[in-house]
Amino acid sequence: MNIDKRQGKRMRRYNVAVVGVGAVGEEMLRVLCQRNFPISQLRVFARSSREIVVDNHKYSVHKISPDNFEDIDIALFAGTEGEKGAAVTYAPEAVKRGAVVIDNGADFRLKEGVPLVVPEVNPQDVKKHKGIIANPNCSTIQFVVALWPIYQAAGIKRVIACSYQAVSGAGHGGVKQLENEYKEEGLLARAFTYRISKNIIPQIGGFGKADYTSEEWKMVHETHKIMHDKKIKISATCVRVPVITGHCEAVYLETKKNITVKRVRDILSKSLGVKVIDQPEQSKYPLPIDVAGTDEVFIGRIRKDPFVKNGLWLWIVADNLRKGAALNAVQIAETLCATSS
Repeated sequence: MNIDKRQGKRMRRYNVAVVGVGAVGEEMLRVLCQRNFPISQLRVFARSSREIVVDNHKYSVHKISPDNFEDIDIALFAGTEGEKGAAVTYAPEAVKRGAVVIDNGADFRLKEGVPLVVPEVNPQDVKKHKGIIANPNCSTIQFVVALWPIYQAAGIKRVIACSYQAVSGAGHGGVKQLENEYKEEGLLARAFTYRISKNIIPQIGGFGKADYTSEEWKMVHETHKIMHDKKIKISATCVRVPVITGHCEAVYLETKKNITVKRVRDILSKSLGVKVIDQPEQSKYPLPIDVAGTDEVFIGRIRKDPFVKNGLWLWIVADNLRKGAALNAVQIAETLCATSS
């Protein structure tokens, strides 16, 4: 037990595990350090042992096994999804040994009894966990952070979203493919079915019900769960674009009550985790190249539909590796610590 001398009180510190050292895992290590998360011991696990360096900090990566989770308080999973993925294989083992799991993958997001949390929207849901808390999909996180203040003020009937998602959303492999294509180098493996440099691909994930992709359905089902409202009609198209970092979304929504653009700007400007850049007369709006490495969800191009009374457009941009993944997971951990202290 550590003592915070500035406040004259005991400050609990936690044994934390990070599982997976891909793009998101590395970002989790970076965010934990930058936010001075109260760590007593930090352990890093992956499929094989090795040393890695993140921002000049050296980390020893240990080969994962169930026994690794003894004495771990919080386990942040950033690894692969699916039946053979780290979360499905080891999350129950971590919970069995007393850890609370915060999983960045899709395996638990829509499971009954597993909270799906964005701290700016539904922090109270953290208390409902039974050992596992899910981190939403990257495109969903920035989407609900932007929508939630408007939903509270005017309600939302319908949303149409088009996302333009960076290659880092597919991990190191996506970044490598883009970089190699621009260098005109051969590829040993492809993260995407088609060339991504000088191109865009209107598919992220596999096609499913009604010919919508899995990424598009994530935006629908996850938003309903986070906002506790399945009546919102949501339709999405998700597109991969040749940008390294920063997901963008053009979002059209129809509110239940009429709301002015000025009111929307005022509400969003005062909202947690949001930064408004909306000066159309000066061509100022959020760009992915500017948001890389930042924590906020940036919103601009706020405008009314001239033909539909309650129609409204937003342009939403965020760093998909930070707020879209690692940062949100760490914020969930911070919320968990605050509610248990």
